[in-house]
Amino acid sequence: MNSTHSDIVIQGGGPVGLACAAWCLQKYPEAKITLLDRNPIDDADLAAADSRGIALSHGSKILLDTIDAWPSECADIHRVHVSQAGRFGRALMTREELHQDALGHIIRYRDIHLTLRKALREIQKTSPHFIWQHIQDNAPTNIDAKCIVHAEGGLFKKQDWVESGRDYGQSALVGLVEVENAAPHQAWERFTAEGPLAVLPSHYGPQILNLVWCGSPESSQRRLQLNDAEFLSSLQSEFGSRIGRFLKIQDRRLYELGLNYRKQITKDNEVWIGNAAQTLHPVGGQGLNLGLRDAYLLAEKLVEVFARPAQEHSLANIQHALESYAQSRKVDRTTTIGLTDFMARVFTSNLAPVVLARGLALSALQWLPPVKTALARQMMFGRR
Repeated sequence: MNSTHSDIVIQGGGPVGLACAAWCLQKYPEAKITLLDRNPIDDADLAAADSRGIALSHGSKILLDTIDAWPSECADIHRVHVSQAGRFGRALMTREELHQDALGHIIRYRDIHLTLRKALREIQKTSPHFIWQHIQDNAPTNIDAKCIVHAEGGLFKKQDWVESGRDYGQSALVGLVEVENAAPHQAWERFTAEGPLAVLPSHYGPQILNLVWCGSPESSQRRLQLNDAEFLSSLQSEFGSRIGRFLKIQDRRLYELGLNYRKQITKDNEVWIGNAAQTLHPVGGQGLNLGLRDAYLLAEKLVEVFARPAQEHSLANIQHALESYAQSRKVDRTTTIGLTDFMARVFTSNLAPVVLARGLALSALQWLPPVKTALARQMMFGRR
């Protein structure tokens, strides 16, 4: 049995766990931290792993830049067009309106993961008490730590905990689609009768886009089984001709969608962050962004305690720091979970009053710039 003795143990070597360790050590290199990582020590397997495009906000870029963990290959979003299929109402958001370099970025999940591993290895060189422990899936680990950070993450329905939330009865079909006439740096969010359909930039060039098509599990499974020509025809019918013809599809995969969140994210000397605290619907692309904000602010609170002399590392001080962290995350977390849940539900309803209301809401976004700006800033930076 592995035995771990540290001030802080971080369970989970995904992006949120890696980022939390990196920010803690950057702020306080002498921190006694153990990272428990179920991924292999070598990057080769990860380099060939999850290639789905993940949305990162400009706020996340600013945070990751502080630890030199921004991937070199990414696609910037300068404009987002939001509409509902077959109904009135649309909104267009641009970087110029918000005076930002970009509204967001699309990056392959594996690139985020690998870049954070590289950044942490660099920080590790000046962190004498940091232990990066790679463990096998079923290897028991005896944790002896003053503070335990749960950052295991995981996908909906593949997590070993369920507390609060809902099953949306949806799956997301993701892939890469080649199009005829795409404008560079343009993202499209189209709300269909079954759920959101997003076509997003990729670093492969302006004609190769990331596709996220949400629908019922039955419809999504049928689409997965279609041959390429049938799939492209179905996609064209649902999306329309705003970006010309869909020419090619590759790397189709399915993910089940739901909301799972903890009401209390701290208990005694333990804290839950990222997908270990909340798993969100992908509409709006907020899941990883919220998790990175969790990691950054938790690192600030932990360093406030563990940079003090050892005699001040009492359970009471640790609990106080974690309670302060939970309080500081309350508004951002509640707002992001609530907004994502609302969008996931309201944009799949076909009730006439709801259809009318969401059309009016999209139109209001377009014609009321302060409302649109406030929504975009929440998506980009969250609330602190």
